[in-house]
Parts: sequence; C-alpha cells; structure tokens
Amino acid sequence: MIDPGGPRVIGAWRAAGTRPHWQRHLRASLRDLFVLLREFRFTLLLFAALMLVGTASFWLLYRYPDTGRRLGVDEALYVAFSLVFFQSSLDFPRQPWLEVLYFIVPIVGLGVLADGVLRFGVMLFNKRTRKEEWQVALASTYRNHVIVCGLGKLGYRVVLQLLDLREQVVGVEQSADRPFVNTLRQMNVPVIVSDARQREVLKAAGIERASALIACTQDDLTNLDIALDTRELNPNVKIVMRMFDADLAKKIERGFGVHTAFSVSALAAPAFAAASTRANVAYSFYMDNTLLNVSQVTIEPGSPLVGKTLAQIERELDLTIVQYKSAVKMDLHPDPEIVIEGNDCIAVFAELGMLGKLNALAKRRT
Repeated sequence: MIDPGGPRVIGAWRAAGTRPHWQRHLRASLRDLFVLLREFRFTLLLFAALMLVGTASFWLLYRYPDTGRRLGVDEALYVAFSLVFFQSSLDFPRQPWLEVLYFIVPIVGLGVLADGVLRFGVMLFNKRTRKEEWQVALASTYRNHVIVCGLGKLGYRVVLQLLDLREQVVGVEQSADRPFVNTLRQMNVPVIVSDARQREVLKAAGIERASALIACTQDDLTNLDIALDTRELNPNVKIVMRMFDADLAKKIERGFGVHTAFSVSALAAPAFAAASTRANVAYSFYMDNTLLNVSQVTIEPGSPLVGKTLAQIERELDLTIVQYKSAVKMDLHPDPEIVIEGNDCIAVFAELGMLGKLNALAKRRT
C-alpha cells in the first residue's frame, strides 16, 4: 500500500506554518465572535431594550420618599439591573408604571438570560458545530488562495504540493470521516466539511476572492457541477478539473471556459506503459502526441559513456540532462562540460526509445 503522504508531509507542514499568522488568527476570532453575536442578537437586543426602558423609567419617575431626590442615570441603571435578580436597594415605588416594572423586569430579564445561557451552553458543548464555524471563519481571512474540492488521496497530495509551492489553500470535503481532514486541519489548512456543489459552501470557502479552484472528487458530474457554479460566482478564477473520461475532459475544456480538465486515465496510462519497460522511468506524460519521460540512470564503470561530457551525451542521444550527481556533489543545473565518470548518476528527460539506448550504453562494456 502506498503512503499518500510519506515524508513530504513534514515539508508541507513547514510550508503551511506550524501556526497561522497572528493577524489571520485575530481576524478569524473577530469573525467568529461576530457569528456568535449574530446568533444571540435577539436575546441581546431584548435584554438591552429591557435595561434601557428600566433605566429611563427609574431616572425620570422615581423620587426618594424622604428627600424627593431623583436618581442619577448610573443609579437608575444599577437598579434596573439589580431587579433582574429580584434585588433592589430602593423602597417599593408608588408610581403605577414603576410598580409594573418591579414585576416585569425580573420575569422578562431572567427569562431572556436563561434562554441565552441555555443556547450558549448548547453551542459550547456542541463542539463539532463550533469547529465547523471556526473553519469558515478562518477561510474568510484568505485572499488569492486555491480551493481544493475533494480531499481523498489525490486531493490530499494536491494540497501538499500547493503548500510546498507556498500557496494558500482552503479545502472542501463532503465527508468528515475522510482520514485527511483532521491531518490538514492540524497543518492549519482550513477544511470546510460540506457539499461543494452548494453555492453557499463555495462562498464560505471564499470563491469570490480565490485565484483558483481544483475540483478533484471521484465523480465527473460532481466536478463539472462545482466548476460551472464556480464560473458563475467568479468568472476570473482559474478552474482545474479531474475527469475520468478523456473525451469529456477535452470537450469541457473547450466549451465551458474551464482552463484545464485532466483525464485521470490519460495521466496514468503513460506511467503504466513506461513502468513496464526496462527503462527506470520515474514519471511520464504526453506533450501533444509525444510521450515524454523522466528517468534516473547510473553510469557503470567501463560504460561507453565514461569520458564523455554531458553536452556530448545530449547531442548523441537527443535528450536533456536535468540533474547530475557524483560521489562528491549534486547539481540541478549541471555544466554541459562535466565529464562523466564511473558510478556517476544523471537524471534525463527524453522519449522512451532514447531512454532504452541510454540504459544500454550506461551498462559496463563486456
């Protein structure tokens, strides 16, 4: 079984950062607070109205029986607040309206507070709901980011690659049971658990502010649905789709304004074909109708290639050497005049036929 993350997870973790930037964290916290306040807005407004009416009434109407002195605004506010808990430092008033308030304020005030405390407790202990709201709050702080819809093995690898490229990423996954959801969240990647086919979910992921969207679920129609909604919500965003049908991928790319639609079978086929040959192929893909391959070859002592320069090998075999490694150094941009010695290793970019010739020449001469 192939590990979908492997050692690259550490590098991606570092690319994402072990903690979000304090400004982003602060903005997300403020947005989360706003969500909570909006949830309790009716309760807060009702309690504030009760305090306002009570404060104004005691300030304007109440008089001390012995002196006739009026209450200050601060005293009136304290009295109104104390009445909520059936406490008051004032003598029972004689004005009819204040007498009514003495009974209404405690009943209504305690009812409002009890409702607020009860609902706040439900939200506090319903940790899953709060966790999802926090993910939305964190996603709201992103700009010019990439949205990845579908966090299976492919989607997870795509996120890791994007993090390696220092891109900001927001994930969307329909199932909370996916093993990579918590892994990515621990790497400070916001993951919204919901159906990306819903426009509100795409908006929550910040599609209006995103630079690109990658639809890589395991269903072609789902990916197409996501792509079309994305195009309507943000005509300028770049869209990349995963498609299993190669013909459908080409038609969608031409007809629906999708920048790139990749057929999984078309991408996998050259890799399988090249892997079945004797060439040590690491990766293969088609450029137009030409199958190109990346391969790593070790030059054995006694090989006909020993003593030749990298430039000579490139000319004679019509290939490109992209990496050179000897016992003492490794060069990603090798000098064409480097002379090959025994046990040197080169990484090349070439057609499969030329790779076969290179592998044959790399063997020890018998």
